[in-house]
Amino acid sequence: MDGGSEGRAGEAGGPIRWTYAFVDRPTAVFERACAFWTAVTATRLSAPRGDQGEFVTLLPESDDAWVKAQGVESGGGAHLDLAVEDVPALVDRAVRLGAEAVAPHDGWAVLRSPAGHLFCAVPWHGEAKRPPVVDGRDGRDGSRLDQVCLDVSPDAFADEVTFWAALTGWDSRPGSRPEFHVLRPPAGLPLRILLQRLDTPRPASAHLDFACADIDATRAHHESLGATCVSHQPHWTVMRDPAGGTYCLTGRSPETGGLPPTAG
Repeated sequence: MDGGSEGRAGEAGGPIRWTYAFVDRPTAVFERACAFWTAVTATRLSAPRGDQGEFVTLLPESDDAWVKAQGVESGGGAHLDLAVEDVPALVDRAVRLGAEAVAPHDGWAVLRSPAGHLFCAVPWHGEAKRPPVVDGRDGRDGSRLDQVCLDVSPDAFADEVTFWAALTGWDSRPGSRPEFHVLRPPAGLPLRILLQRLDTPRPASAHLDFACADIDATRAHHESLGATCVSHQPHWTVMRDPAGGTYCLTGRSPETGGLPPTAG
């Protein structure tokens, strides 16, 4: 987690000015992960940062970055960074809402949500322009990495929804299925939050989702870059990247993030 358009973060902390999705992957396969994620997001890597060079930003051709990556000792997954003008105020509010301050740093902080999801409060540096949809191989069938999905145990789901809705101040509504709840940011912010209620209890985890004009076309493109298909569902496909991390391709509009009118 790295310390390096408007939503409302309640009455303290100010609006959430920008969001970053973090790809967390083991250091042993971090280079492989970065090669894949830069390819599927049409970005290039920044110079590494951190005490051990464990942080990189995925830089689009133009506009502002919205994806970063972190090398971790083991495991992996994803997490959110919330960029605000007043980091201490956002931290204080998150704690009042039930979060735990895990690691304060100079100018930024690592927190844990009530259900156990790690996230960061970081300073806003003026990011404001969302990168465009990434074209498919034939110039069509675009996709966009636009969602962080928080997987939540059944007994913690209601409280976790309440926490994130209060912290972000975003539009909060049930998803397309009973186990989903969506937090939609104001126009201009690059990432939605999807909370998914699991069938059985397990530790909190998170993964990233792409909105795809054509799931099969995007899947084929990702497979050509080393990803593998794990499973198919009616409106999404679970994938595994070359570093072993899972993510999803979803049948939502890359432009709006919403499901097509005919989707259930």
